[in-house]
Amino acid sequence: MSEQEKPKLKITPKAYTGDTSVISARLPKDMIADLDKVAKMTGRTRNEIMLMCLEYALKNLEVN
Repeated sequence: MSEQEKPKLKITPKAYTGDTSVISARLPKDMIADLDKVAKMTGRTRNEIMLMCLEYALKNLEVN
């Protein structure tokens, strides 16, 4: 799949609501820094960015 054909994660102003649970994840420090950069650029929290990324990944997951 070429770069142009790859689906992109678009960050929209949608706010997530509903029941939530707290989980813990161990992430590399450089990934956390990347999350923080995106959060700052978009005015979102780190949690919102992580949630959007996970939701996108699950919707576009292909299991072989």
